[in-house]
Amino acid sequence: MAATRAITIASNSTYSLLTNKPFLAGRALRLNNLKLFSRTNRSYTCKAIYYPEVTVKDEGQPQTLDYRVFFLDKSGKKVSPWHDIPLQLGNGVFNFIVEIPKESSAKMEVATDEPFTPIKQDTKKGKLRFYPYNIHWNYGLLPQTWEDPSLANHEVEGAFGDNDPVDVVEIGERQRKIGEVLKVKPLAALAMIDEGELDWKIVAISLDDPKASLVNDVDDVEKHFPGTLTAIRDWFRDYKIPDGKPANRFGLGNKAVNKDYALKIITETNESWSKLVKRSIPAGELSLV
Repeated sequence: MAATRAITIASNSTYSLLTNKPFLAGRALRLNNLKLFSRTNRSYTCKAIYYPEVTVKDEGQPQTLDYRVFFLDKSGKKVSPWHDIPLQLGNGVFNFIVEIPKESSAKMEVATDEPFTPIKQDTKKGKLRFYPYNIHWNYGLLPQTWEDPSLANHEVEGAFGDNDPVDVVEIGERQRKIGEVLKVKPLAALAMIDEGELDWKIVAISLDDPKASLVNDVDDVEKHFPGTLTAIRDWFRDYKIPDGKPANRFGLGNKAVNKDYALKIITETNESWSKLVKRSIPAGELSLV
């Protein structure tokens, strides 16, 4: 049985897919009552949605191999949470899509190799994957970002990207729902190195959290959420150890870097995503629909 629920996207303005700036010029078109921005020289098919609401449709039963969480536009057409939800909202605010609610352990993730990139539970050797213990923060992705596996980061041991959207650890007090889209502001970043691949963790907070106005940078996190940055680093360092794998490592001095650095990461990975969807970089098995 499929269930449909409404999710509000934290956006009420129109943004360009490639520049993420307010729509000022160009050719607007209307498709199924959804306003899209189109450039005449675009040769790829994914389009950013700007309507402030999408619905989330569950297909299959949770904790089964067939379970998927799809995103639908107002007309009921499937859209991609990775490609079609805008990244920036202006004034340092970004959209964040929840994959894993805090205090849960099912390893949910956007299926980057499936059409419309629904959220599903990750598998290994045909079995559903669970973390060995609950994750204590809401976890998910920044849309329209991509960590390019062909690009070496010389500031982080020359590690290459992990071929996924950028991960977000949202430290607010509320447990969120799978598929919920939140307005967040980045506060810090951790450069995790997972089996040689660079897997950024952006630490952020939802704007509707009671402490959101108090935290604007990495030092504020330590002041108002004492011990949280260390706890996040240690959780991601150690979560594979119970499965017999080595601990993950962290670059940049094994510490969280500040907001400006986090914003630089977001900008760079958004640029990589733009090249991906323009097909300037081979997509491999990734879905661009």
